[in-house]
Formats: sequence, C-alpha cells, structure tokens
Amino acid sequence: MTDAVVVGGGLAGLVAARHLADAGRDVTVLERRDEVGGRVRSTREDGFVFDRGFQVLFTAYPAARRELDYDALDLRYFSAGATIANPGRRSVLADPLSSPSDLSDTLFNTDVTLGDKLRLFKLQRDMKAADIGTLFDPDERQDVRDYLHARGFSEKFVENFAAPFYGGITLDRSLSTDAGVFRYTFKMLSEGKTAIPAEGMGAISEYLADRARAAGAEIELGTAVKSLDASDGGVTVGTDGETISADGAVVATDPPTVAELTDVAVPTETSGCVTQYYGLPGHVELETGKKIVLNARDAEPNQIAPLSAVASEYAPDDRTLVSATWLGERDESDAELQSRGRAVLGQWYPERQFDALELLRTDRIDVAQFVQPPGFRADLPAVDAPDGPVVLAGDYTRWSAIQGALESGRVAARKLE
Repeated sequence: MTDAVVVGGGLAGLVAARHLADAGRDVTVLERRDEVGGRVRSTREDGFVFDRGFQVLFTAYPAARRELDYDALDLRYFSAGATIANPGRRSVLADPLSSPSDLSDTLFNTDVTLGDKLRLFKLQRDMKAADIGTLFDPDERQDVRDYLHARGFSEKFVENFAAPFYGGITLDRSLSTDAGVFRYTFKMLSEGKTAIPAEGMGAISEYLADRARAAGAEIELGTAVKSLDASDGGVTVGTDGETISADGAVVATDPPTVAELTDVAVPTETSGCVTQYYGLPGHVELETGKKIVLNARDAEPNQIAPLSAVASEYAPDDRTLVSATWLGERDESDAELQSRGRAVLGQWYPERQFDALELLRTDRIDVAQFVQPPGFRADLPAVDAPDGPVVLAGDYTRWSAIQGALESGRVAARKLE
C-alpha cells in the first residue's frame, strides 16, 4: 500500500506528485504513455525538435516561476510583438519600451490606427498595475472582442492583430473567449517574455518528472488505469496488471478519463489545431527576426513561427525550421495544407522562393484546449469534487493554459496532504 497514487504524468500530475513527495508522502505516478508530459511533449528526429503542436511558455506565469528553473531549461526567447502579414506586405507591431529597435516600424504601422497604439500602451500600463487575482471576474460575461471594443480599439486593430494573435493563444480567432483569459495573458506578456526551451517544450515535462523523482516519487510509464474505487478508508486503483491500494489519489488525466474514473462532470467542448513543420535548406531569414508572423487576412494558416531563428537547437546547422498552425480540425490532407502554407509564404514574401520547402511533420491535435466562453469558470469542477480521498489536478479545474495546469497540481497536492 502506498500513501498516494497520481493518475496521469502530465504537467499537473507531475507537480502534484512532487509536492506530495516533498510533504513526506509515498507517491506513485501511473502514466499510460511511454513518456511523461501529456499535451506538452517533444519529438527529436534527424536533428530537428518537434513540439506537439506550436506551444510557448510565458515566463511571467506565477506557477511557472515557482515550479520551473528557467536556467536549467535553457530558454530561448521570441521577440516582443509580432509581424502582421498581408499578401505583398508586412508590418511590425511591438512595445517600443520592450523592443526599442521596433519603434519606427511600430509608429508607421498602418494596419492599426494611432489611437490603437496609444490604447495598447494604456492597456499594458493598466494590466501591469492590476492585481492578478482580479483578472478573472466571476460576475463578468464579456468576451475578448467585446472587451476590446469597450476599451475603444478599432475594428482594424481587432481583425488585423487581436484576432490572429489571440487566435493563436486561445485557438479562437472569433475572440469569443472569456475576457479574463485576455487580461491574464496580456499581463503575462507585458511582464515577462515568450519562450521555448532549447531542447523543446517537452523539456518542461522532463524537468518536472526529474524533480518529482528527486523528491521520492515513483513514475511508472506505460501503465493505464482502468478503474478507481474510493471510500472513506482509501482508494483502490486497477490497472491492466495489478491493483494498487492507497490512502488517496490525484486524478490528473484528460477530461474524458476523469469523467470515466470519477463520474465528475468536466468540460467536454474542446478546441483543436493542426501544426505543420517545414524545413528549408540553409539559413533562411524571413525578415521577421524572432517574431511570430500573423495572418491578418484569414486563418489559412493562422500564424507562422520562425522556430530555428528563436532556438537554433530546433534544427541542424544547415537547415531552417518554421511551423504553420491552422485552428480547429481540418479535413484537408497533409499535402494540401502544405501547399497552402507554401502559397501563403510566397504571398507574404514575394521576393523569395519556397519551392524547396519540405514538410517534415504534421500534428493533428483534436483536443488542445477546452472552450472558455464568458463565465466558464463558474462551471469548472472543484478540486475535491470526487467522492472519498480523491482530488482532481488539471487545467480544467482552473483555466486552459500551462499556468492552469501547473497551479492545479500544487492545489491538488495541498488538498490531499
């Protein structure tokens, strides 16, 4: 018999396991895959690093600062702001205080109005001053689009910048996500940087697993949990090969498995995406530096990320790696999406040739986030919603982000201690 079983080796489960082990509990993590990380994993092939879909870390996330060692992760940073792309032309929008070299380009950007630039500066100042506990208003029923209009931003700003930029963050280009998600992430962008570890986003999961093991937790990979029975006296966890008894359990799996194991109602409406990774010969400079390139016209694709420009470790010395992300599920074949990606790059950079663009990998992620409409937090399950000594850990107990996953693991561990 053990003190605690953690079902699931994603970010939330690994954080919960480490905190429980630090508190002196005997902890066993059961992960059905042959690797940790859940949605945050990376694959290394032929000198390239492929994250599971385009993901980034906001370094200002409070839970990330608490749980992670940024030096150990060897972070690489995107440049502040973004490049706004239309057929035949590109423009830059960035905070001049964070990126002084972009001052001139930002001032002369015609894709947003001068008033929008001033409102953006005021919004940044307001969010920096805001208490983080007030960013999600439980009584608010306003989405991102309505919030931006209420603050006076023009439709030009909303469509050319906010829709593709926050479409990439929330997988919702319509901007119908709860305004609290916008405020929280905007504050994080204002106070920190956007980063990827040199060895890929999966390095975050591997780091958390190492911390959990160092604290004394045992992690069993390739072990799927089939049942969980709880009573006041403890829990019994059934796998394919054994039955484990424990004083308590943390269920830190995907929402469908949570519902199956605990009968707790969890968010079921989700958003997905498709990310393709393209290789180009040599070092190809897209003249965007380390900025994400936003598609101002449509979501075909929504954004392009210059990954090897940000982290040279993502590609061999003689290659360039970029990613293109489409929102939602797509019926087109990999080859059809690649053709669209090549065509869009050609429209944005008519002075360049992309005939040598090679499709290296396609990730079709059906469940990347759960949908977060205005007021969504009122319907999220409580950490201690299951019967008996069982708690939940996952972003679906807070909000859909790395911050939500990391924080939920700590909250769950404290509840079970």
